[in-house]
Amino acid sequence: MFTKILIANRGEIAVRIIRTCREMGILTVAVYEISDRQSLHVRLADEAVRLPSHHSFMEPEWMLDVARQVGADAVHPGYGFLAEDADFIRACEAAGITFIGPPAEVVDATRSKIGALEAVRAAGMPTVDHSPRSFAEDEFDALRAEADRLGYPLVVKSCRGGRGRGERLVDRPGQLAEIVRRSQVEAQAVYGNKQLYLERAILPAHQVGVQIVADKHGALVELGEREGSIIHNNQKIVEESPALCISDEQRPALLAAAVRIARLFNYQNLGTVEFLVDEAGDFYFSEIKSRIQIEHTMTEMITRIDLVREQIRLAAGEPLGYVQEAIDRRGWAIMCRVQAEDPFRRYLPSPGHLRRVRLPGGPEVRVDTYLYCGADVPTFYDPIIAKVTVWAAERAAAIDRMRRALEDFTIIGAPTNLPLLLQLMRVPAFVEGNYTTEILQRPLDEIEPAESETTRRDLAAAMAVLQARHHESFVPQQSELTTSGWHRASRRVR
Repeated sequence: MFTKILIANRGEIAVRIIRTCREMGILTVAVYEISDRQSLHVRLADEAVRLPSHHSFMEPEWMLDVARQVGADAVHPGYGFLAEDADFIRACEAAGITFIGPPAEVVDATRSKIGALEAVRAAGMPTVDHSPRSFAEDEFDALRAEADRLGYPLVVKSCRGGRGRGERLVDRPGQLAEIVRRSQVEAQAVYGNKQLYLERAILPAHQVGVQIVADKHGALVELGEREGSIIHNNQKIVEESPALCISDEQRPALLAAAVRIARLFNYQNLGTVEFLVDEAGDFYFSEIKSRIQIEHTMTEMITRIDLVREQIRLAAGEPLGYVQEAIDRRGWAIMCRVQAEDPFRRYLPSPGHLRRVRLPGGPEVRVDTYLYCGADVPTFYDPIIAKVTVWAAERAAAIDRMRRALEDFTIIGAPTNLPLLLQLMRVPAFVEGNYTTEILQRPLDEIEPAESETTRRDLAAAMAVLQARHHESFVPQQSELTTSGWHRASRRVR
């Protein structure tokens, strides 16, 4: 087993990894840049190394230098950044450092979006319709011709895509040029590559992912499916498990297909096989995410398996400790992704200094976050600041529990999407399970004309004025020593 792990990430996922490592008796090393120096992962790690800038998270050379410098024998990439960089994995192997994730050849195969689609289709399984090749920046005419062949609506995707970056829906031909331009700009900024390909859109649809775990000795199991159909800016903000769109009769076929696809690529470690599901319940392979995902917490609550611990064990060469028949999936889990952005101001990013943080708690409520009172939300990174995951025996109880947890969650210092998440827990389409990926395409005020964020702010301002007036008025005060609970209790002693 490893003695020291470098965590090549930040934020809530770095905190998540550190906590499991501490339980396993493994030392951890955090990395940070100056705006993140007070972040919780820096405080919790055994060591912390400062990076020159936020760009260093995407630079394999820096991470390898840090790993060598601190004597780490393994690197955990989390998600994003270098998590699916096959060249980084090879560099780690060459340096004698274990990469905690799939091997480079698996990442190469799964990151080739078109190659993966063609391999699955050749194996006789349904996939989304797609372009046979990718297109460079100067190949717009060829891309447009392929779009006409596929038909609209379609999806423009980055060949290096992950977490929804560089991915956009095109409803009609007149939108294509501008959307391609925007996708290329975003793909270049995030992945350093402008190559795009096309997929025929399935609308309305559900996005479903099946969690896969595999060791180096040929054992592979699935841990059930998750649905992430409530999407903003191509990122899933509310997810649930199991998927409501999959019937009990369809589920065995979906899970078996995911296992078959994973074996097709000789998959190892942790991953997610993703599908699009149409209104009839037919599913189509979309891609494989060869990393831990944000929404892994739901699978952990339903199976009671620590997936980060499994990643570390499997990377160390240990075998799976269970077989498929032993997996016991129970109850219902829901996860909400809390973002530092204002849904009432066109999702404006909202970094800032947090003056107050109150996290929800209670039975079967889990919060993954790097927040605390006095923490800073930096400017440079993805706006995710917390994940709230709840579990209950039934879906209705899980929704009630999530609603209560979101009501208990207080963040003062930066606007967040908490009001939106709370509204979604009350929307009839979600409560009744009658929703698709199009649920957030309506304006926010049409989702629920309930208490608005403006109303809440007005009430908060009124309370602040009343509090200020109270403090300005002269009221004789007793000493705190005589009004404390300890003092009052002591006087009752006979």
